[in-house]
Amino acid sequence: MTEELNLHTLKPAQPQKERKRIGRGLGSGKGRYSGRGIKGQKSRAGSHKMKAGFAGGQMPIHMQLGKLRGNTSKDALPIGPFRTSTQPVNVSALERFDNGTEVTPELLVQVGILKNTKIDVKILGNGELKKKLTVSAHGFSATAREKIEAAGGTAVALKEPKPKKAPTKKRPPAEEPEPEATVEAEAQVEPEAPSEPEATEE
Repeated sequence: MTEELNLHTLKPAQPQKERKRIGRGLGSGKGRYSGRGIKGQKSRAGSHKMKAGFAGGQMPIHMQLGKLRGNTSKDALPIGPFRTSTQPVNVSALERFDNGTEVTPELLVQVGILKNTKIDVKILGNGELKKKLTVSAHGFSATAREKIEAAGGTAVALKEPKPKKAPTKKRPPAEEPEPEATVEAEAQVEPEAPSEPEATEE
C-alpha cells in the first residue's frame, strides 16, 4: 500500500549532499587553511577564475607558436581589410524547388536554407540537380554552373567576377656590350726599332 501523498510526506527523489563547511575549527577537518594549503597562488581568492591558457604570467603557449601571415589567411593576425566570406549553398539544396522557379537569395531565406542576405551567396556543385531553374547568386563554382546548365537552367551572377591579373614577366637582364677588339689593333702596330747609342767624342 502506497503512502498517501501530503505536504508533510514529501521527500526528495534523492538525498541532497550537504555542502562542505570550511573554516569551522580544526576539529572539522577543514579548518585553519580551509583545504587550500599554505601560501601560493592557489590559496588566494580568485585564483580559480583564471582564463584558459593562463600560464602563471609567462608568455602563453599560443603566443610562442608561429603564425601564418597574410591579410587573407584564416589564421592571420591581424585579419586584413580585404578578407571576404560567402554563404555556401550546394545544388542538392535546390532540388526542392519546382521546374521554372527563379531562385534568389531572398527565396533561399524564405525557405530556410539561409538565415539572412547580409553575406554573399555562392552556389557549390555538391550533389545532383535535375530541375530546370534560374539561379541568381553572387558566385558559382565551375561544377555548379555546369550542373545547372546541364539540367536546362541558367546561372545568373549578381556580381561580376574580378578578372585575374596576368603574371608579370621578369625582364631579361641587360646584355653587357662586348669589348672592342683591341687585341687585333695591338697586333697591327709594329714595335719600334731600338735606338742606337750616340757616338761620344774621345
